[in-house]
Amino acid sequence: MTYRVFILRRAQKEMNDLPAHVARRIAEEIRALSREPRPPGSMKLAGRGGWRIRSGDYRVVFDIDDKVQTVTVLHVGHRKDVYK
Repeated sequence: MTYRVFILRRAQKEMNDLPAHVARRIAEEIRALSREPRPPGSMKLAGRGGWRIRSGDYRVVFDIDDKVQTVTVLHVGHRKDVYK
């Protein structure tokens, strides 16, 4: 089962501001969400909805819609800033 992955413009801009090697690693993890929308280590966020995956000191916050099989990336950023 394959999910379609959408990246919000805001999240794309956040990725563009990251160092190149970090952005490449995160892009690969985002691509992997199409195969496995809830990878090992992902966590459902409490209090705001959505999910997150960790990539070093960076986080990817996303929503999953199982009915239409989509993953929408909401935010990408350093762990100290991404939840604000």
